[in-house]
Amino acid sequence: MLKDFVKVEMPEEEELKAKLKEERMRLSAFQMKIKEAGLPVMVLFEGWNAAGKGAVIGKVIRNIDPRFFKVATMDREPSPEEKRYPFLYRYIKEIPEAGKFRFFDTCWMEEVVSGVIEGNLTDEVYKKRVHSINVIERQLVDNGYLVIKFFFHISKKEQKKRLDDLRSSKDTKWRVDKNDLLQNKHYDKILDVFERYLEDTNESRTPWYIIDAKDKKFAELQVLQFLNQGIDIALKNQKMNVPILQNTFPMEKIGKLSDISLDGKVMSDAEYDAELDRLQKELKDLGNKVYRKKIPVIIAYEGWDAAGKGGNIKRITEALDPRDFVVEPIASPEPHEKARHYLWRFWTRLPKTGHITVFDRTWYGRVMVERLEGFCSENDWQRAYNEINEFEKELKDWGAVIIKFWVQIDKDTQLKRFNDRQNTPEKQWKITDEDWRNREKWDLYETAIDEMIEKTSTAFAPWYVLESVDKKYARIKALKIVIEEIKKAIE
Repeated sequence: MLKDFVKVEMPEEEELKAKLKEERMRLSAFQMKIKEAGLPVMVLFEGWNAAGKGAVIGKVIRNIDPRFFKVATMDREPSPEEKRYPFLYRYIKEIPEAGKFRFFDTCWMEEVVSGVIEGNLTDEVYKKRVHSINVIERQLVDNGYLVIKFFFHISKKEQKKRLDDLRSSKDTKWRVDKNDLLQNKHYDKILDVFERYLEDTNESRTPWYIIDAKDKKFAELQVLQFLNQGIDIALKNQKMNVPILQNTFPMEKIGKLSDISLDGKVMSDAEYDAELDRLQKELKDLGNKVYRKKIPVIIAYEGWDAAGKGGNIKRITEALDPRDFVVEPIASPEPHEKARHYLWRFWTRLPKTGHITVFDRTWYGRVMVERLEGFCSENDWQRAYNEINEFEKELKDWGAVIIKFWVQIDKDTQLKRFNDRQNTPEKQWKITDEDWRNREKWDLYETAIDEMIEKTSTAFAPWYVLESVDKKYARIKALKIVIEEIKKAIE
């Protein structure tokens, strides 16, 4: 792309000024349309050092109300703390809310190409990271984001001139570091790395725009023209449905809930007490090994209301060091969460390496409650199966242990527990009108759950059904599965 780049002819000075004025006014007018339409806009600035990315960002944002944008300056290398999370974690944290801009002064490209140039990334890891980037960029666009990517291109000669000019003044020489000089010295080699990355990530929904950055005013004009064009198209296409991708992940067949027998899944008090004590001791030891080996563990709970998720979670966490785990109770999204990609609030709750996060309700709300209550479109929840599988595959490739539980009971057991909660003062906080409303939709939920399990029980993150008519039985089964899965990861 860079080697074949054909420069657009720069307008004469007066025409350039006139066009700049026009595009600045267009962007200023677009900001209110973006706010009204709830369009989140991500603008990624990449390119050669000293190409003028920061200066152009500064000029572009002058046309936008400061309440509607933020600029994210990403370090080339993640901090030691950030390295304990998935590669994409620190970037996804920064995605904008609906109706706002987020300008990235370098994003995930910088980390990847720097890793290649410095020899810190193998070709296999490079390909995995490129795949992760293509997936998340596609997911963002499919979920209503506008993602615009600019690469600022200058020649080796022009870069050297700019670096020399900066170094000639005591007030600006601090801006030139060793990496800048090395980049210019090895320009041709680095050009090949840039070229490969741009070609590998130049997708139809998120294409690269190469900016001729030799003249700063002309660079600003090009950015404004492409940005305004992208906003205009995105606003017009907001109502369009997005293609639903075919699943390509290996699956494990679980079967329908109605096929799972609950008969005989009981345990005596004596057997339960003995097993609970033994298994919790074993899990405690494994928890220490998880911490020492820096393995992240994600335990996800879904299930019928009153199925016993809370008690099940309690028996697992009792065995763990309280400094090493967190339980995330997931309710309706807060306004700032609802204004972002639906997986954002789960990305930002992931455990760091060596820690355990237990999710009491999960991202699967997208294909259950959001589907049935009309909180998202049919296209949204149909598309979510593949998006969720991609999310979990990213976590698995990171090294996470992923354990997903569906806690199963029958309608009669749920009714008995609902009545018990309603008639027992100290349990009344556990029952709400919403629980009763959900119960009326039992059959609809069961259909949705069967489809969810069928389409998201992957080989790398299968579903486990916990028969919970007898809560003691379900607790012991969950402990055994958690122990078994952690053992696999440690060995």
